[in-house]
Amino acid sequence: QVQLVESGGGLVQAGGSLRLSCAASGGIFNNHAMGWYRQAPGKQREFIATITAGGSTNYADSVKGRFTISRDNPKNTVYLQMNSLKPEDTAVYYCNAEVPPFEYWGKGTLVTVSS
Repeated sequence: QVQLVESGGGLVQAGGSLRLSCAASGGIFNNHAMGWYRQAPGKQREFIATITAGGSTNYADSVKGRFTISRDNPKNTVYLQMNSLKPEDTAVYYCNAEVPPFEYWGKGTLVTVSS
């Protein structure tokens, strides 16, 4: 059974940093792309970053240069390092695994950035 469990969210002041973690189980991790998405109140879920099995990364323009996605294959964990946080980064952050033809999602972790 595939499970993705996010952690590391919380309340931080603007300009601060947080590191989110996503622990994957169910044998899906090493060979598949993993990603982070977020959903702010009243808005649609949006793409933030993705990392392939080989380590190639891609970022949304809104976070490029501030957020870094990485993965630790032995630990079956993907991370999102978030620096220079802004109030508009406030959202529930979701971990995603692409296992064609399926997609898996975690339950999310809330990040709140105060001004």
